[in-house]
Amino acid sequence: MANVLVTGSAGFIGGYLVQELLARGHHVTGLDNHSKYGPVAHAYDHHPNFRFVQGDARDTTLLTNLAADRDHLIAAAAMIGGISYFHTYAYDLLATNERIMAATCDAAITAHRTGQLRKVTYLSSSMVYESTTHWPSTEGDELTIPPPHSSYGFQKLAVEYWARAAHHQHGLPYTIARPFNCVGIGEARALGETEILSGNIKLAMSHVVPDLAQKTLKGQNPLHLLGDGTQIRHYTYGGDLAKGIATAMEHPAALNQDFNLSTNQSTTVLELAHLLWTKINGPDQPFRYTTDPPFPHDVARRIPNTTKAHNLLGYQATTTLDAMLDEVIPWIRQAIHDGRL
Repeated sequence: MANVLVTGSAGFIGGYLVQELLARGHHVTGLDNHSKYGPVAHAYDHHPNFRFVQGDARDTTLLTNLAADRDHLIAAAAMIGGISYFHTYAYDLLATNERIMAATCDAAITAHRTGQLRKVTYLSSSMVYESTTHWPSTEGDELTIPPPHSSYGFQKLAVEYWARAAHHQHGLPYTIARPFNCVGIGEARALGETEILSGNIKLAMSHVVPDLAQKTLKGQNPLHLLGDGTQIRHYTYGGDLAKGIATAMEHPAALNQDFNLSTNQSTTVLELAHLLWTKINGPDQPFRYTTDPPFPHDVARRIPNTTKAHNLLGYQATTTLDAMLDEVIPWIRQAIHDGRL
C-alpha cells in the first residue's frame, strides 16, 4: 500500500483512477479546483482512505506541501476535453497546462530530493501521435514523427519532455501513460460561455461518445457527425484505463518507461454513431445521419500498438464498446433529465 497524490482527481479519468487506487488498498489524496465541471460527487468521497483538497495544481507551494510525504504522484490535472473543447480554448489550454506541469515537476523534484516521493506517473495522450502517417503508433514514434499541429497535442507531447527532463537533470523517476479515447460516465457539460452547435444541439464540449449520445437522446434526426465518419478510434473504458494507470504506477517494469493504454478494437465514428442510434432508438427506426465539416485537427486515425503494455505490465483493456455504451447511455439520459446536459 502506498500514499498517492492524484492531481485532477475530480476529472473524467481521475474519478475512475481514484476508485481503482482505493480498491487496491492505497491511501489517496485528491487535488482539484473544480474548474471544468464544478463540484462533482463520487461514491468514494467519504472513503476512510481518501482525502480531497480543493486547490489549484498551478500552486507550487500547495503541491510541494502535499507531495512531501507521498510515495507516488499521479499528474492528471489538465485542461482537457473533446475536439470542440481544445479548438475553442487553444491558448488557455496550452498556457494553463504548461503552468500545471511546471508546478508539478518543481514540487515533485523537491519531494523526491527531501521527502519520500518515489515516482511521478504522468498522463499524456494519444494526440502526441497526431501527425503520424503510419499505424499502429508505437512507443517512441512520438520522437521521430512531426510534432502535433494542435496546441493540445503539442502540450501533451511537452508533458513527456517535462518528465524526461526532470529525470535526466534531477533523477526524478517517471512513468508516462498515454490513454486512447476514454469512454465512461462522469463527463458533464464544460463550464464556460462559448456555445458550439452541431445541428440544433449545443455541444457539451466533451468527447465524441457523450456528445453523440446527447444528440441522439434529444431526438436529433438526422444525426450530425463531424467529418465523414470514417475516422478510426480505439474507444477504451475509463475503468480499464484506470487499471492501466494504477498498474503503471505500481509495476517495477514501468520505471522510466512510456506506455500506450488502449483497447485493441478499432471503430469508426460512423460505426459508433450507428451503434448508439440503435441502442437508443431501437432497430426499427432507420439510421439517418448527415456530415458537417470537421474541425481542423480531427485526426483520421488513432491506432495504437499495445504490445509493450501487455508484455511489460501484463495489461489489457477488455471492456467492449457495447458494454461501455450500456453504462454511458443511462448516465447521459439522467444528466439530460437533471439539466446537466
